[in-house]
Amino acid sequence: MTKHRSMGRLEGPVVLFGGPYSNFQATQALMQAAQARAIPVASMICTGDVVAYCGDPDMTVRLLQDAGIAVVAGNCEKQLAAKSQDCGCGFEAGTTCDLLSAGWFAYASGQVDQDQRDWMGQTADVLSFEHEGKRYAVIHGGMTDIARFIWPSSDQDVLLAEWTAVEAAIGPVDGIIAGHSGIPFVTSTHKGDWINAGVIGMPPHDGGPQTRFAILDADGVTFHKLDYDVAGAVAAMTRAGLTQGYHRALETGYWPSEDVLPPVLRAAALASG
Repeated sequence: MTKHRSMGRLEGPVVLFGGPYSNFQATQALMQAAQARAIPVASMICTGDVVAYCGDPDMTVRLLQDAGIAVVAGNCEKQLAAKSQDCGCGFEAGTTCDLLSAGWFAYASGQVDQDQRDWMGQTADVLSFEHEGKRYAVIHGGMTDIARFIWPSSDQDVLLAEWTAVEAAIGPVDGIIAGHSGIPFVTSTHKGDWINAGVIGMPPHDGGPQTRFAILDADGVTFHKLDYDVAGAVAAMTRAGLTQGYHRALETGYWPSEDVLPPVLRAAALASG
């Protein structure tokens, strides 16, 4: 059964972000960015995958726990809560993502404690809130599959199928906010906007170290670059022995797992475009 939690009506700007990915330094920077804009933690929402590639899973979870930030369940939350042996992304066997995920997931699973697993197990499958006269749903990847990758290039049929599944679970919505894919974007459908807030733990495969978050306000959604202590995050990964490629991605801005991306979003296509 779908676990749904309503956040009620939110006033003013709302910070939307995904994938802290065990990047404590980026999570700290996001908290500071929200504070600088006078946005309270009650108006901050995470699309899941608090824990993943980087070196400080326990500290990152604790920061969000202590702040009381609303988090929707990602596949990593589900898998860690269940003490599973992999991240549950459904990567094709032998792909770079599949091979690299074994290392970082094992490390993360060894670092989080039972209290943190219990917290992950209590996160909602869907969050909803009202803002400026519209009702929004927040999910992780897709509603039919928590680990579904939805991209800016995904067909409208894909978005609308997921939209139908969301509304079957929680009723009509005017917008959907999602994460998982790591790429920030907005796609308009005849139902409303599908918004991917991006992730703060890893750059969006664009050649720069800054990560992304979104702000929803009366004029719609805007995306913002997040500067943070990249060197500190890389050092944490190095201390943890997580040096299989994602540590370099924090500096170069390019993922080692490019094969998960649609061709149009790969580095060669971006460079030629």
